[in-house]
Amino acid sequence: MSLPDVFVVDGARTPFLKSRNTPGPFAAADLAVAAGNALLARQPFAPDRLDEVILGCAAPSADEANIGRIAALRMGCGDRVPGWTVMRNCASGMQALDSALANIQRGRADLVLAGGVDALSRAHLLFSDAMVRWLSQWYAAKSLGQRAALLTKFRPAMLAPVIGLIRGLTDPVIGLNMGQTAENLATRFGITRTQMDFYAMRSHQRTARAVDEGAFGEIAALTGSDGTLYAEDDGLRRDSSVDRLAKVRPVFDRRQGRVTAGNSSQVTDGASWLLLASRRAVDQYGLTPLGRIVDSQWAALDPAQMGLGPVHAATPILQRHGLGLNDLDAWEINEAFATQIIACVEAWKSDGYCREQLGLSQALGTLDERKLNVDGGAIAIGHPVGASGARIVLHLLHVLRRQGGGRGMAAICIGGGQGGAMLVETV
Repeated sequence: MSLPDVFVVDGARTPFLKSRNTPGPFAAADLAVAAGNALLARQPFAPDRLDEVILGCAAPSADEANIGRIAALRMGCGDRVPGWTVMRNCASGMQALDSALANIQRGRADLVLAGGVDALSRAHLLFSDAMVRWLSQWYAAKSLGQRAALLTKFRPAMLAPVIGLIRGLTDPVIGLNMGQTAENLATRFGITRTQMDFYAMRSHQRTARAVDEGAFGEIAALTGSDGTLYAEDDGLRRDSSVDRLAKVRPVFDRRQGRVTAGNSSQVTDGASWLLLASRRAVDQYGLTPLGRIVDSQWAALDPAQMGLGPVHAATPILQRHGLGLNDLDAWEINEAFATQIIACVEAWKSDGYCREQLGLSQALGTLDERKLNVDGGAIAIGHPVGASGARIVLHLLHVLRRQGGGRGMAAICIGGGQGGAMLVETV
């Protein structure tokens, strides 16, 4: 059965701001509202004409429950426009797009604002269970004697915070953090430290060129409460080199590891939105689409190998449409880790992997890396977990239009052992 076309009309994102071990200047809701306002302000319809707002977020603050609804109300969408939140770890933003896609295809909506956000610099610092129990007893105490007794049980070590970001980036089933799963891929495919560092350097070089050429027109500048202007992503290192990166120590396996902060994505704050529309909405408002979403796919795999999720999600799309890796004009694969991107390329080249894990008769082939992340990726730009899935879809469409049109694939790995992918084309 043929499904109705769903168009990407427009999109915008904030600059991605690097976490600097202190709460960043913007809460997640502030970021979402700023990018959304910039996007909606240039549309020929009022915000209350949206059918719904869907926002992906992996780490909302305690006062941002259902951040999708909060953003919708603050953007002036009115009381009657539903707003809701989705969470699929690193692919939360892509899940928001897929949910919008499904609702438009089913006739439930015609015009949807969908995207993702996270302010990882504001990830929670939590009390330990021991400290919580002590506080509970303290507040329940009814006499000075009871409180005095509790004071003798207090230990300064109980004040050590539980770092929410570390907990969130650790798989609770297998007990590995995401960096350790990247180390697994390096071992499986024999990826060297030099290969990782070279890839990371190239990401910065490509992003630097793209910035100089004005290739990130989707960015909507932010202004802080103190008047500071944030106009660009601030994680780019123009002086990156293999020699410099080689001096950075491994983070996740300090003795024999190869994955470092230098060849991994950056912890950042940011938001990204896309405006999705049916043919009816395009005609009604005279909209000019950037492109359309052709297909999407979700996949699951061993959580200890989660970085290969893009391979498992993108391959079925290629098969459904009779496409080879290089039949597409551009690829955006989120750069969680340099080794993870290299491993995806190696997996497609491997007869054994393609037969045993993907059910193919032979290797899919060698992806032309001149088509892959042509403007760099999360290693240089940053990875606000909830926003990245939306960012790569939006930027992929801009890349395709800049190149004269065509088809492209956006794909992302997901903590917990999943992958997501979207096939898009310009119109």
